[in-house]
Amino acid sequence: MAGAVMEEPNVRMKAPLIEVRNLTKVYGEGPSAVKALRGVSLSISCGEFVAIMGPSGSGKSTFMHLLGCLDRPTSGSYRLAGEEVSGLTGDQLAAVRSRQIGFVFQSFNLLSRTSALENVELPMLYAGVGREMRDKRAREILEEVGLGARLDHRPNELSGGQQQRVAIARALANEAPLLMADEPTGNLDSASSVEIMTLFRHLNRDSGITVVLVTHATDIAAWSKRIVTFRDGTITDDRPVHGVLPDSGHELASRQSSHNGSSEEVHS
Repeated sequence: MAGAVMEEPNVRMKAPLIEVRNLTKVYGEGPSAVKALRGVSLSISCGEFVAIMGPSGSGKSTFMHLLGCLDRPTSGSYRLAGEEVSGLTGDQLAAVRSRQIGFVFQSFNLLSRTSALENVELPMLYAGVGREMRDKRAREILEEVGLGARLDHRPNELSGGQQQRVAIARALANEAPLLMADEPTGNLDSASSVEIMTLFRHLNRDSGITVVLVTHATDIAAWSKRIVTFRDGTITDDRPVHGVLPDSGHELASRQSSHNGSSEEVHS
């Protein structure tokens, strides 16, 4: 855990990838209007691993949609990689998503009739990448996430953890610097959850990918470096993970150690 404590100052010195200032989101009008976000301000630096937590209705999912350029704020500023995106059109937001953000969701959202390789190739196909390059890149990513021997398998031939790894590989296809995950272990058992969080940690630490994930589970948030807590549309807490979950290092070490017997599958 000491190593994780030492990493944080270095991360904070890097340029902000995400800069949000006084962000609001209101659904509806008049007396029935719902204020989902109430003036949220936050910066996330390149290379951070941030968990967004909060109870249902706290605004965390709305915030995730805005960060992912899936929706636009009612007011406020959002700069992604230095570009102001809060006022962009739908088509412009789609272009930003394709080059800047990879998404991983609770439901794997894989095409059921296509292979793992073809699922990973899909974002590159939309981006106009040539067939030979798509095939090469998809194979490399699937190898990286431990599915080099499952290239031709369809989703129904894969376990839940393997399907989520295909989804992560697909999110990495266009080499976006930001990976956003919404309850990525929500449909997985404990062993598969450890596999997926181990993979996120590898991508963050070894590949330098910025990871932002929404979760309601403290044991999943414990894999991050920083926890941001939402309540009633505002940020109520923002601290390094060891400040929120002081025993997280011990718990993680214990879980990783107990998982060693099944970790070969991740790299097979």
